[in-house]
Amino acid sequence: MYEVAIPLFPGGIPGGPELVVILLIAVLLFGANKIPKLARSTGQAMGEFQKGRQQVEEELEEMQEGASLEEANGEDDEEVESEFVETAGSDSSTESSTSK
Repeated sequence: MYEVAIPLFPGGIPGGPELVVILLIAVLLFGANKIPKLARSTGQAMGEFQKGRQQVEEELEEMQEGASLEEANGEDDEEVESEFVETAGSDSSTESSTSK
């Protein structure tokens, strides 16, 4: 029924000794020469992701503003349409009575 969020680090955020172990494993896996390149590419990817997220948020705000403007203008358009239908209906009835 309810979803329980499982923390990424059950004991809390890793501190000094845990970070040292993680860094040693990273060095063993990737090599000391590739770590700066990995960090740089990760930073660039995070920057691109943030730019994309910001663009999506801006587009959503624009869409919401456009929808609220359309709603405000839509009410005015409905009034104009109903007036147009009323005048068009009276014009057609006068035309049909004059044509008979």
